[in-house]
Amino acid sequence: MNCLQKYTNDDSRFLVIDGSLVHYRLEGEGSPLLLIHGAFSSLHTYDKWAGILSDDHQIIRLDLPGFGLSGAMKGHDYSIRAFLNFLVKFLDQLGIDQCDVAGSSLGGWLAWEMSLRKPDRVNKLVLIAPAGFMEEHNVPLPFKVARTPVLGKVMKYAIKKSVLRNFLNQIFVDQKKVTNKLVDRYYDLLNREGNPEAFLSLANSKYKSRTNKLKDIKAPTLIIWGEDDNWVPLENGYWFQVCIPNSKLIIYEGVGHIPMEEAPKLTASDVRSFLKCG
Repeated sequence: MNCLQKYTNDDSRFLVIDGSLVHYRLEGEGSPLLLIHGAFSSLHTYDKWAGILSDDHQIIRLDLPGFGLSGAMKGHDYSIRAFLNFLVKFLDQLGIDQCDVAGSSLGGWLAWEMSLRKPDRVNKLVLIAPAGFMEEHNVPLPFKVARTPVLGKVMKYAIKKSVLRNFLNQIFVDQKKVTNKLVDRYYDLLNREGNPEAFLSLANSKYKSRTNKLKDIKAPTLIIWGEDDNWVPLENGYWFQVCIPNSKLIIYEGVGHIPMEEAPKLTASDVRSFLKCG
């Protein structure tokens, strides 16, 4: 079974943006909620959230260019600006003028940047261990591998399934959740044709910190963080809370970098309450 057959379902759809085929899903009814995954990931990271939150929302999730089942970014440009331009075009094609936006890690960075650059498009903001603070000493392990000259060049061949399992063991606190099925999903989609090269480009792109602009975010913001996040430190969560004016931080004990996969019911319940209030 190839990746297309294995990782699509009846809700899977495809459209073309700037010449790239994009995999996305629309689920449920209600106010639109856009879910943006992180680097090294895909829309599948929100499977359980989609099942829970689709009772109240139209869930919109996609594989970002160069990840999952989507094609490469136009010009192989994986800058924050290029991703944001892509996301705006994606929403335009779906006819969505305004929505709530949630993002994890890199997706969280894109979410808060969208709320700054396109404030009229974002109602409420949910940031799941978002990236954006640029500390070299806190770079996640896959990025360190991709930035190593020798390892980076052979990354497609170096990231064996056992290595990937070690990466996932860092992300999850509850090691029982790192199942063979989970490892297979991450491995298959990371190694899909063109995706290793996209991750290399992303990891080696030059990014400029804009966290000094966080104070200008107007959207009500929920920040959620796993207490035992090994990839983006909890310290950053406190910084986001201090910097974003109308924000609330929830910390989950015994949870790692992707709370929506490790503690889906608890986190989805908090997100639902936040989106409903006010």
